Amino acid sequence: MKLIRFGEAGYERPGVIINDDWFDVSQLVKDYDEAFFAGDALVKLEEDIKNAELPKVDKSTRLGSPVCRPSKLVCVGLNYKDHAAETGAAIPVEPILFFKATSAIVGPNDDLIIPKASVKTDWEVELAIVIGRKASYVAEEDAFDHIAGYLLHNDYSERAFQLERNGQWTKGKSCDTFAPLGPFMATKDEIADVHNLRLWLMVNGKMVQDGSTSNLIFNVPFLVSYISQFMTLLPGDVITTGTPAGVGLGQKPEPWYLKPGDVVELGVDCLGNSLQKVKAYQP
Repeated sequence: MKLIRFGEAGYERPGVIINDDWFDVSQLVKDYDEAFFAGDALVKLEEDIKNAELPKVDKSTRLGSPVCRPSKLVCVGLNYKDHAAETGAAIPVEPILFFKATSAIVGPNDDLIIPKASVKTDWEVELAIVIGRKASYVAEEDAFDHIAGYLLHNDYSERAFQLERNGQWTKGKSCDTFAPLGPFMATKDEIADVHNLRLWLMVNGKMVQDGSTSNLIFNVPFLVSYISQFMTLLPGDVITTGTPAGVGLGQKPEPWYLKPGDVVELGVDCLGNSLQKVKAYQP
């Protein structure tokens, strides 16, 4: 099943994609939030859809994040060897974790707003995991039981904020609009092999990232298990798994970054595409 949320920002309603068409399921579920993922609502929704007359949604309607504000968005840094190499960093011996403020979450095709005083806004295409069951001290072999599904994420980063101002990654990752999610969340049964998905990103039509989840240093079940040793993962929480080589920071012969007027397009196999137009901050 593919879950969407549609409508104006702050007023999104839950929906599903069936045979490429969009349908409103707000008569069946309130929203795709912690309460939804915590119970058996995902299974019940699939059953209820079979017997419901669902209103069709115009595909020109804005899409929001497929998951309603999660309790946390946990990020994994330097999780592809080629990305670590391009940034001059050592291969991590354990996952590098940081948080992205949930206020950064926007829809998949919403504009990217370059933050005030930013000169190094960068892109990062990533596979993200949505937690489906409360996870605390989960064994790696049980990790998939705690996953609801997967979605596309662009982990935008302001490199000067991240690396040059006391090296605090979170403040370079949490600016408004820095976490477009979607277009949809695919339930885990939709993905035959989560470790064999192509992910790519283009800036102004130029392919800059083209990688595969087969090159993850720490794979999906390991990450869920590992993170759950340090914090309780709640239903609806998002883990974003890292990016392959090709970010602005790693461009040769020298780094280059986003500017107003740029267009960023990205995608992951089985998880759809998204597009963000880059705009300047306006007070």
